[in-house]
Amino acid sequence: MGLLEVDRLSVEYGMRDGGAVRALDGVSLSLDGGKAVGIAGESACGKSTLGLAIVRMLQGGRVTSGTALLDGEPVLEMDPGAFDRTVRWKRVAMVFQGAMNALDPVFTVKQQMAEALDQHGFKGDREARMLEAIASVGLDGGVLRRFPHELSGGMRQRVVIAIALLLRPALVIADEPTTALDVLVQAQIIGTLKDLKERGGMSFMLITHDLAVLSEVCESIGIMYAGQMVEFGPAEQIYRNPRHPYTKGLLESIPTLRGPRPGHIPGDPPSLLAPPSGCRFLGRCPRAMEKCGEEPPGIGMPEGGYVKCWLHEEDAGGRGGGVRNSASL
Repeated sequence: MGLLEVDRLSVEYGMRDGGAVRALDGVSLSLDGGKAVGIAGESACGKSTLGLAIVRMLQGGRVTSGTALLDGEPVLEMDPGAFDRTVRWKRVAMVFQGAMNALDPVFTVKQQMAEALDQHGFKGDREARMLEAIASVGLDGGVLRRFPHELSGGMRQRVVIAIALLLRPALVIADEPTTALDVLVQAQIIGTLKDLKERGGMSFMLITHDLAVLSEVCESIGIMYAGQMVEFGPAEQIYRNPRHPYTKGLLESIPTLRGPRPGHIPGDPPSLLAPPSGCRFLGRCPRAMEKCGEEPPGIGMPEGGYVKCWLHEEDAGGRGGGVRNSASL
């Protein structure tokens, strides 16, 4: 069993009229210790909701079905108080989207880091722990005395990552950690994450719309579309032999320095208020067929992972009934 096992997780947000919208629909994935998984897809596909569900910080949302195991423990079923005391920030932490602007402008970095330690009952040497966290993201101790406005965007982003590392969690969920940063600073952040994973043994869930970023850090990748995980598997397989037409469309839209002009995916994602029956990519898929009007199962792939697409129904044949919803690798 991996460090994190998410199985058929669904999340709904309530609406003012009393209804609900399902933002996450039966999502499964697996992550081993010391590894990184990337979650990619268009805006509003459910990427951030997945991360927030795992750390139990959904605003107005609720988990309606499914499980999330952290080191074999069903964290979504824990008492909220026990989860706050023993899991959140201590075993799993989250770097929120737009986090580089989340630091309080009237307090120094040291004051903000000290508050985080105090709030979570840290009893050790606070100064040493703060210096260790700052050094782990490639910054020197002098940063602790500075205010956020005295730091560059990349330095602020690394400070926020350092705060997430203060209590040495096994898993860090980073939501769009390189968004709005220039390419040089993006490279610095990516290098920091790789170093923490390879030398520090830390695991990451990296949420982004940028597949190029994931190729630098992640061993496995999940592709989300309209609230569902439509493909999940080893990163090399996703890049070299994508199975789902949506994954292929995303990869073909990445600009390159050589080759033809990038492609694009015509149309718009379906509304989650009234998602279509069957495959949710049906209206935009260049390979749609009549059976796509039926909901596709998770079809296990020989390389590991799965794909939700009827095009690969035959791929499951001859392997002991490989049609499944599990994401075990």
